[in-house]
Amino acid sequence: MSTVDRFARIPNNVNLGGDKRLQRALESWLPDYLSWWQEMGPAMAQDKDVYLRTAISVDADGWANFDYVKMPEYRWGIFLADPTPDRKIHFGDHIGQPAFQEVPGEFRNILRRIIVTQADTEPASVEQQRRLAFTAPSLLDMRNLFQVNVEEGRHLWAMVYLLQAYFGKDGREEADELLRRRSGDPDKPRILGAFNQPCNDWISFYAFTMFTDRDGKYQLASLAESGFDPLARTCRFMLTEEAHHLSVGETGLMRVVRRTAELMKANPGKDVRSLGGVDLGTLQRIINFWYTYSLDLFGGEISSNSADFFAASLKGRYQEERREEHSALGQMKVVPVVEGGRLSNKEVPLRNALNEVLRDDYVEDCERALRRWNHELEKLGVEERLTLPSRRFHRHQGEYSRHSFDPQGNLITAEELAAKRDQWLPSEADMAFLRSIMVPVHQVGKIASWTSAPARGVDGKPFEFEYVRL
Repeated sequence: MSTVDRFARIPNNVNLGGDKRLQRALESWLPDYLSWWQEMGPAMAQDKDVYLRTAISVDADGWANFDYVKMPEYRWGIFLADPTPDRKIHFGDHIGQPAFQEVPGEFRNILRRIIVTQADTEPASVEQQRRLAFTAPSLLDMRNLFQVNVEEGRHLWAMVYLLQAYFGKDGREEADELLRRRSGDPDKPRILGAFNQPCNDWISFYAFTMFTDRDGKYQLASLAESGFDPLARTCRFMLTEEAHHLSVGETGLMRVVRRTAELMKANPGKDVRSLGGVDLGTLQRIINFWYTYSLDLFGGEISSNSADFFAASLKGRYQEERREEHSALGQMKVVPVVEGGRLSNKEVPLRNALNEVLRDDYVEDCERALRRWNHELEKLGVEERLTLPSRRFHRHQGEYSRHSFDPQGNLITAEELAAKRDQWLPSEADMAFLRSIMVPVHQVGKIASWTSAPARGVDGKPFEFEYVRL
């Protein structure tokens, strides 16, 4: 098991002290990172004690410590999962070869592109969520927001380590650029569209962590299969932290659904909005928005890039090691496409459809969460149900971005889409309503009226614990 240097200026288990050039490079990047954090990190409570978990090990038992921390003093570090002895590449064109410990020259550009794209998502989400603490519905929710934020910051460190350790001057320049782009900036936006969308209310935050961070789970899992061993080990540890982010979103929306159902049951026929709750129609439109933007993050349904990444043994499928066949050659996948003004099925070589294969796994996971939320509605006697829209609806990347579809996936005209947009996606009135009920509840043990209290707190603590010392 690797040794973690917990007391270094940059906590790490990569023997940073044994590589003085790299150590100096990362230590010189640290002040710029802290400046970015102060400028673009949480706009509230930077000087307050927050009950946070901090990674201290990569051992499955006792890998994190919980304690009060001021966020600017958080111990961001570089942690890679322990190496697998004599690890072999298990997919793509390099099956059976020793895992790459250095960057293969012929794959240098595409590997850097993969790492930079993943790295760019981490600070972007912090920027999107910058002001949410001001309207937190409870201290536990505020604490969970800050936990997500500081861990996204650590995930940025993980990717910056790879860039600086393995890509020389190019990597250092890319690391600097990660701190210069800004979510939603018209001149220098973040790379991927979903990370430039406003996330200014807590329903959107829950949907973001449910759907957009869940894309992160599948992207990291596919990179954890990588034949480039440092990337695989980095992503394996990141997945340990990512699980909490997904839980924040899934249980957050569950709590809102439960409260809405309670209000509907107690007040049959009344408008839930007039009772201070979030009506199911608004919830559905928020789901439609963030789910479809998150679908874009997987890339095009038919993609030469996906084929190249897999062939190079740099990015596998979800749980690749559990599959029976690992070359993805001589196989086809049927992908619905628009040809001649109508939908038709097209057979595509499997390697060119691997984005869609990964999206299939993601959709199945999201459907599982929807079943949980709908079961909550059923338990409380509410007949309405939430749904996931078609993966063709409201797309900005891939085969379907050039056409218009309704939430059921039927082809419609652009005029029909524009006419019904506010029925299917959040309107200005919806967002104004959500802003109106985002009244902060920052007292210990109290919670906003539009959501319900969680079943349990964090680290064995009750909901009534003082998670943030305001």
